[in-house]
Amino acid sequence: MRTFRAEDGVIRVSYDGYPDGFKKRFGHLAYRTPFSSYRLRFEFRVVGQSMTDVESWQQSNSGVMLHGQAPETMSKDQSFPVSIEVQLLGAERQDRAPTANLCTPGTNVVMGGKLETTHCINSNSPIVPNERWTKIEITVDREGNFTHFVDGVQVMTYGRAQYDPTDPDAQKLIKAAAGKLELRNGYIYLQSEGHPVEFRNVELQKLD
Repeated sequence: MRTFRAEDGVIRVSYDGYPDGFKKRFGHLAYRTPFSSYRLRFEFRVVGQSMTDVESWQQSNSGVMLHGQAPETMSKDQSFPVSIEVQLLGAERQDRAPTANLCTPGTNVVMGGKLETTHCINSNSPIVPNERWTKIEITVDREGNFTHFVDGVQVMTYGRAQYDPTDPDAQKLIKAAAGKLELRNGYIYLQSEGHPVEFRNVELQKLD
């Protein structure tokens, strides 16, 4: 299918190899090693049109997954790795929303001193138009605090990432971790969610 392609200095998420539609075939491109504290910086833009058979929430939607489970631990039919997702949105969608939001497949976080179990939480970013390159930076410090920046402006912060004990995919990982919920490291993934997107100038700096 060649969903992820490195071409002309850009990582492209493309669907011209899907002649029969998207069919909920979510995809993720993992970096080869896990990280604990780091700074991730890149530019992204949403391009083209969504696949015709995706749901409305998938329109102009992609993401970067942080502290993700190891690729080999995912099941064949698992849509998303258990992880912390920095959700990347463009403006052309049914429900307009900002970008660099937080979504939590199989996880929870602490925000403002409170355990937050809401699956997706919007950042304070402006809504960004499709086709425009937007700069994203995420830092994860040694204490496990996550901070999102959009075009140099801080738009969200939270910490104490942990497995969600009510999530079936996370339950397997909790068992493997002898019951521990704390999530202090993991893999970084780029996401394929049914709308073409491009990434460039991807930079990763270890902080530990």
